[in-house]
Amino acid sequence: MHSYLLQSWATLPIVRSKDENRAKAESSAIDKFCLDVSNNSCLESDGQSSSGIEFDIAGEILPGWKIIASYAYTDATITKENTFSVDNRLNNMPRHTASLWTTYTLQNGGLKGLGFGGGIFYIGDTHDCVCPLGNRAGDLANTFEVPSYTRVDAAVYYETGNFRAALNFKNLSNIRYFEGTQGRTEVQPGAPFTVQGTISWEF
Repeated sequence: MHSYLLQSWATLPIVRSKDENRAKAESSAIDKFCLDVSNNSCLESDGQSSSGIEFDIAGEILPGWKIIASYAYTDATITKENTFSVDNRLNNMPRHTASLWTTYTLQNGGLKGLGFGGGIFYIGDTHDCVCPLGNRAGDLANTFEVPSYTRVDAAVYYETGNFRAALNFKNLSNIRYFEGTQGRTEVQPGAPFTVQGTISWEF
């Protein structure tokens, strides 16, 4: 009988930032962030802040069986603005995100190198959100919400030496979801069930 220890790495950063710091680092000319194009609305660089925590863990449970999981909590709100209310949620900033992805690659036999993968991806909030229904804010005024969603993906692949071929299956259950918004006039739908094939060779 063989026993294996989970070989893994994990990170747990705690983040708190104000966007004026990011703006200064990126460009001294940036002094506004336009997050809601439908209302032609911009926030001053010191008008928003975000804080939260991120957690990532990855490892190999058994030879050929790998797993990676992540979770993030982000509290992104308006802190100073004349047009919108202070403490309104920023759009396209879900409070909770989480993912779990695992793969298994055959290690022996004639099918060595054949692998399978599957995972779950969650984007959304809980009932403690400022939004009445507990979803993502759709605009800076928080006048509408974008529903949370859980998407399931899968993959089949084969790799040997420098060669790799894969079939990726996105949104297996073909759910209807929205990636994000730029206000009421621009809501980006997520892709339906999609199959994508790739072939690669490393030199």
